[in-house]
Amino acid sequence: MTSTKNPSTRPTASSGSTPAAALHTGASDVRTLLMGNLRQSGIYVALVVIVALFAIMTDGVSLSPGNITNIVLQYSYILVLAIGMVIVIIGGHIDLSVGSVVALSGAVSAVLVIRQGQPWWVGILAALAVGVAVGAWHGFWVAYVGIPAFIVTLAGMLLFRGLTLRVLDNISLSPFPAEYQQVAAGFLNGLIGGDGYDAFTLLVGALAVAGYAVSGFRTRVARVRYQQPVESFPLFVARVVAVGAVIMYFAWQLAHARGLPIVLIILAVLVLVYGLLTRRTVFGRQVYAIGGNLSAATLSGVKVKTVNFWMFVNMGFLAAIAGVIYSSRSNGAQPAAGNMFELDAIAAAFIGGAAVTGGVGTVVGAMVGGLIMAVMSNGMQLMGVDQSLQSVVKGLVLLIAVAFDVWNKRRAGAAR
Repeated sequence: MTSTKNPSTRPTASSGSTPAAALHTGASDVRTLLMGNLRQSGIYVALVVIVALFAIMTDGVSLSPGNITNIVLQYSYILVLAIGMVIVIIGGHIDLSVGSVVALSGAVSAVLVIRQGQPWWVGILAALAVGVAVGAWHGFWVAYVGIPAFIVTLAGMLLFRGLTLRVLDNISLSPFPAEYQQVAAGFLNGLIGGDGYDAFTLLVGALAVAGYAVSGFRTRVARVRYQQPVESFPLFVARVVAVGAVIMYFAWQLAHARGLPIVLIILAVLVLVYGLLTRRTVFGRQVYAIGGNLSAATLSGVKVKTVNFWMFVNMGFLAAIAGVIYSSRSNGAQPAAGNMFELDAIAAAFIGGAAVTGGVGTVVGAMVGGLIMAVMSNGMQLMGVDQSLQSVVKGLVLLIAVAFDVWNKRRAGAAR
């Protein structure tokens, strides 16, 4: 296994043929590799186990094409919220208001489109503007006034829920025009044909597998170049094949249902954009720095107030997108929309590996955490489990996830 005590050491002249070296470098001890990154590897194993468990308990219904499509449609807005929430948590904050922002943005859109007869796209733009304004409101109080985010967003949860009631006059509005409904209920099907299945969905799945393989190999090359530990090349290939098989199975099931959901395309774009934002940009590195060690980040010249402000603007923007998706999915706006969504988003982030103290977490991890919650909720619904028991199970899963994070930190500290 190639390693060094200083991972930032520049490569020497002997590592010039790094792509070739990446084919012959790495460790074959699977257990060591899993334990070395237990926080992330554990959630993938948990997702596989939960999916398999519910597939057995529902006699395969949970993996049917129709049900997989329903999972995407029903939980997409929670996954969108989880993207913004994990960034806020990485920065050492929390946002308790996102459910109310979902409701308010959907309400504003409904009033403009349904009550005032404006075009559907005007409603979407207005909803996004509301989300950005709410995020700026929170960011101002947190970043520039210095009030803890917990208090600011708790106040926002009450404030924006009340505004939702005022905007809707405490009544529901429906229906939206067909174009607006396509955001959450539309599909791309038959673009390039297919006999009993949608070939375009399979093509998108194949491109996703190819992108994952190329990205994984480039990451491997970079780690070898900087003399960081990597798995052996056969294990790398096995991982790519396993992930590719899961993606293609998922695409195959969608292709045999109604095709590629438009909302899944929106979600995929957001995951790609925010994955790059958190890993490859100055802003992303500064968010990790602030959450990891605020004093060090300040001394390093990070503009903490500015970064904190834009974290909450971004959260408001994503909450508005979730509001558009939810109102499109429900074909209307209701005063109680978005109730408890913030808890689902927070749970997704923590189950996905985010640390309660900040500085740790990934967008992909939050997506996996959200999928764990979605698969559990969907599976229990298929089994007819009582709603009260579902809440008990979700609460225990969240508690176990945070306890696992605390234990993992203690284990890492004892190993030093």
